[in-house]
Amino acid sequence: MTYKASNTRYDTMKYRYCGSSGLKLPVVSLGLWQNFGGTRDHDSAVEILAHAFDAGVTHFDLANNYGPPAGSSEELFGRILAREFGPYRDEMIISSKAGYDMWPGPYGEFGSRKYLIASCDQSLKRMGLDYVDIFYSHRFDPNTPLEETMGALASIYKAGKALYVGISSYPEQQTREATRILKEMGVPCTIHQPSYSMVNRWIEEDKTIEACDELGLGIIAFSPLTQGGLSGKYGAGIARDTRAGNENSSVRPSHISDEVLTAVEALRPIAEARGQSMVQLALSWVLRRKEITSALIGVRNLEQLKDNLGVLNNLDLNVDEIEAIDKITQPILMDMLPKPAGWLR
Repeated sequence: MTYKASNTRYDTMKYRYCGSSGLKLPVVSLGLWQNFGGTRDHDSAVEILAHAFDAGVTHFDLANNYGPPAGSSEELFGRILAREFGPYRDEMIISSKAGYDMWPGPYGEFGSRKYLIASCDQSLKRMGLDYVDIFYSHRFDPNTPLEETMGALASIYKAGKALYVGISSYPEQQTREATRILKEMGVPCTIHQPSYSMVNRWIEEDKTIEACDELGLGIIAFSPLTQGGLSGKYGAGIARDTRAGNENSSVRPSHISDEVLTAVEALRPIAEARGQSMVQLALSWVLRRKEITSALIGVRNLEQLKDNLGVLNNLDLNVDEIEAIDKITQPILMDMLPKPAGWLR
């Protein structure tokens, strides 16, 4: 049976303007990275995507290298879009990115015009789309002139292949420069996608968050749970059926270190006093700042999605709660300032 969206899908979700643009995003967006690749079956993917959309999650975030294997997340999403969600395309924000390794040879990664435009075309083909709503430069390339990388984004924008363009994991200086170059080309830089969580505050330390606010860029924070380290699910050990328990895991050891897991246990009473899970507390913390447009989540199953969406019931943190969280987490803040080569995600 073809999916039919709920008539109440916009009743509870909250939306925020993306910087100074007219684009609104849900405060919770769904990323399709490690959990929507070649190992995900069609029916369970539809179940998760349908529940998200019925809850007002209108933004689905992908990239050319999402899988595994690379490209499979876009292919799966494209099939579901064609079979189930076609009538709702204009109610959705679909984003993709390019910057990481995709094919052999010198043109298969980073920020050249050759790579970015080819990647965008490939992503559109995999998803069966004429355009994406947002297309990002996935990481800063120190070996390609920023004018070339931004010029490629401008070409994609002006060709109608993306309605908005943005950057991901760009430090403060490169964020300012990229925005300036795009503006000179007559193209707004609408959004920045950095990592951000209670134990990963590089955008505050680097002042990237202030730059985005000043320049009118929205911010969508990825890894708000630090790859699940802040979720509370690892407190009693790493289960084999979790992403971190897989021997081929993409979870960084630092994200589930003893220090992080000890902090989670200290944070748990704060969450419980608020009537929240640890997942919901972590999302509330990220969304406490007005500069943050949306928190980008990733889920393995419907239960996790429902837990994440529960944050909508209690988004506001008071001063005492913020101070208590800072006291617990600041001693273990991670050094996550993006290096020139970036880091895989």
